[in-house]
Amino acid sequence: MDTQELYRRGVAVRKQIFGADAVEQRMGALGEFGAPLQHMINAYAYGDIWSRPGLERKIRSLVVLGMNAAINRAAEFKVHLNGALNNGCMPDEIREVCLLAALYAGIPAANDAHRLALEVFKERGIDV
Repeated sequence: MDTQELYRRGVAVRKQIFGADAVEQRMGALGEFGAPLQHMINAYAYGDIWSRPGLERKIRSLVVLGMNAAINRAAEFKVHLNGALNNGCMPDEIREVCLLAALYAGIPAANDAHRLALEVFKERGIDV
């Protein structure tokens, strides 16, 4: 499959997960300077890896949340938390991922992940 097809598929998958407005905003955030990075993200992250049949999107979302919690990437954690909710992840499942992060990545990382999760839940009107 050529890169342009991966790109087109990736943009479609990304919009399904995060919503068209959020994707358009992120794609334009760094202007022309960031266009090559966005092409890479769309083609390879979403057009290839996120499009593979081996895992449901919900599971991929939980894995990505765990990795972002572990490496303490707050902005990406919040983006992927919204995607996880859109992919059908439940707050209890997200809490379990945050607890695993405490065990394997440390309490400070898990504290941040819990705090960010609560922020997103509140923004989305989700009672926990």
